[in-house]
Amino acid sequence: MQLIDTHCHLDFPVFDPDRAALLAECLQLGVGEYIIPAVGEENWARVMALAEQYPEITYGLGIHPWYVGTQAQGALTRLQALLAARPRGLVAVGECGLDLRSHVPQEGQVELFEAQIRLAMDHELPLIVHSVRANDTVAKILRRFKPARGGVIHAFSGSLQQGQAFWQLGFRLGIGGVISYERANKTREAIRDMPLEALLLETDAPDMPLQGQQGLPNTPANLPKIAQLLAELRQQPLSHVVAVLHESTLHTFPLRHA
Repeated sequence: MQLIDTHCHLDFPVFDPDRAALLAECLQLGVGEYIIPAVGEENWARVMALAEQYPEITYGLGIHPWYVGTQAQGALTRLQALLAARPRGLVAVGECGLDLRSHVPQEGQVELFEAQIRLAMDHELPLIVHSVRANDTVAKILRRFKPARGGVIHAFSGSLQQGQAFWQLGFRLGIGGVISYERANKTREAIRDMPLEALLLETDAPDMPLQGQQGLPNTPANLPKIAQLLAELRQQPLSHVVAVLHESTLHTFPLRHA
């Protein structure tokens, strides 16, 4: 298999003790490449350093909606400068977007999301978009800006209509552990009925565990299980699903060998 984890946080401290061993294990399982989205200025240098150390790792640079209020003054200017320098391994702007859960601070989210969309357009990079309880609002914003390079709606959880709207806007849907939960019927049905080429694989490790693994750190080693679940859900051969999603990933992100 040629699996690419399009969204995992391998720079997080939980992976520090055995990161090299984990990558070796994943390679044996067929997972050969990873995209790490940054969450804020505090880990930009960290993800860039990992990409220097491991050629199979690329990354996005951006500001996650959870951390909008914690960024130092001038963070956007420094992000702009980094994107302009086009450092080795940079493949996206993100993780950015909107999270409208009640316990997440709302102030500044829309403004910073729109600013990062502009940066992605200026530097001709795809976006890695975080959208929680905000799919319709995010689609409205993307429809207004029309970023030509599109990107991915990370951890898509929504209806078929919402998924189709994102796909029409040039955004693929990130598919991870949510499809392992039988209670996620609406999203599972949407994923089943979307065009296969509209989907990408991801784990969101160490978050978004599969059903039965709640409470344990998720890892990219689960990506083959997600691919298998997706093939079963769609009633399509695993080899076909893996081949199409691999090609879609290369269309979405400027990976090193593409």
